[in-house]
Amino acid sequence: MRVIINGEAREIASMSVDALLGELDYEGTHFAVAVNYDVLPKSRWAETQLKSGDEVEIITPRQGG
Repeated sequence: MRVIINGEAREIASMSVDALLGELDYEGTHFAVAVNYDVLPKSRWAETQLKSGDEVEIITPRQGG
């Protein structure tokens, strides 16, 4: 399925946000996820199904000013 991840169109195999994070090798919990501009709490990552054309933003904290 084709989705947009952080502004880049990509083909993915995952059907849920939780599975997508695993597919992209994200580990831990120190990031936020938004699907179609809705920020999702971690408790909903496994139940949130992705559809072709969805826009996913994965935001990770960075140090610095």
